[in-house]
Amino acid sequence: MNYERILICIFLMAGITYLIRMLPLAFFRKEIESNFVNSFFSYIPYAVLGAMTFPEVFYSTGNLISAVCGVIVAIFLSFKNKSMIIVSLSACGAVFITERFLELIKFL
Repeated sequence: MNYERILICIFLMAGITYLIRMLPLAFFRKEIESNFVNSFFSYIPYAVLGAMTFPEVFYSTGNLISAVCGVIVAIFLSFKNKSMIIVSLSACGAVFITERFLELIKFL
């Protein structure tokens, strides 16, 4: 992945996150009483960031197999309610170990 694409992704995520948080302030002057609307504005930034970030996870490593292993480890640990740093470090470790294992298999 090239440097330009990374910067474009970062700026898009930042812009969309800002817009989603700014739009309710710009359009609604009084307190929003609907629980549905409040929960929608509460969760949509995470959904948008996830939708933009998740596909890049599979192309961030040199091998699709190692990326899938990292995603599986991250999903498993997040369902176990581990902290974000534990999930991130474990997923990176899984990718590293998987890539080393694949290099070893290729070498043999």
